[in-house]
Amino acid sequence: MSTQQYAVIGLGRFGTTVAEKLYEAGQEVLGIDIEEGKVDDALPYVTHAIVADSTDEKALTSVGIRNFETVIVSIGDDMQSSILTVLILKELGVKKVIAKALSKRHGKVLKKVGADTIIYPERDMGERLANLLLSPNTLNYIELSKEFNIEEIMIPSSMVGKSLRQIDLRAIYNISVIAVVRNKEIIITPSPDEVFLEGDILVMIGRAADLTKFSQL
Repeated sequence: MSTQQYAVIGLGRFGTTVAEKLYEAGQEVLGIDIEEGKVDDALPYVTHAIVADSTDEKALTSVGIRNFETVIVSIGDDMQSSILTVLILKELGVKKVIAKALSKRHGKVLKKVGADTIIYPERDMGERLANLLLSPNTLNYIELSKEFNIEEIMIPSSMVGKSLRQIDLRAIYNISVIAVVRNKEIIITPSPDEVFLEGDILVMIGRAADLTKFSQL
């Protein structure tokens, strides 16, 4: 992965987590918050961290914010500040602005003022937990769209010892195996003659409804 420059505005739990993961992946990360304590706490997890008011256009200009490929706005409970920050960032020419929304209405306003991507952390985590509770064999998933997911599903005991060809998941369940996780190793695009072992985790792609049916076997 090539190194890119990210700025994270708002260093609460969510913003700090995003910054830390990007930094761990070898990316350049600038952390910005109006509270000095939060900036100090984030220092070990970012390339640079500064105290600044993101609703002050001059402050953002002085840190060279327009040079960052992506800016994540993760301001906590202050909707007005998050909206104004997004507006200023787009006016300054930032190409990609990702903004955290506290509600559907907040998200709509953020979109109208120019945010490229809106995220709803609490809603998304709630949906993820509900899905995992309803499908106990599903270990993790990525929502590709409203209909399609990529999911990690523990191999059903009835399929242990059988090959991908024998099970014929595509024909019977309308889903495809794109990888198998076995003892911390990953088998990418397994062959039709790959025999499944107990404890295998299948990385599968398909319609969410079809994957749910399979995970409940």
